[in-house]
Amino acid sequence: MLPLSFGTSGDQLMVRQVGGSDDVKQHLGDLGFVPGTVLHVISSHNGDMIVDLKGTKLAITREMASKIKTDKLRESES
Repeated sequence: MLPLSFGTSGDQLMVRQVGGSDDVKQHLGDLGFVPGTVLHVISSHNGDMIVDLKGTKLAITREMASKIKTDKLRESES
């Protein structure tokens, strides 16, 4: 498992764990970052990311992305 912030453009990842305070977990869960969810990394710059999560594009900071632990399902094809 690696933090989402380590993902690169084109990666397909599965959320495995969400960490942080209860408020942070609730906020990320409300956005759709729950264990078992698959997401695609659209772009990544210094850990700040834009991801496609359930058909919705979301921007997430490096700090928040570091609290989301993921597994790679598919490598970037660049």
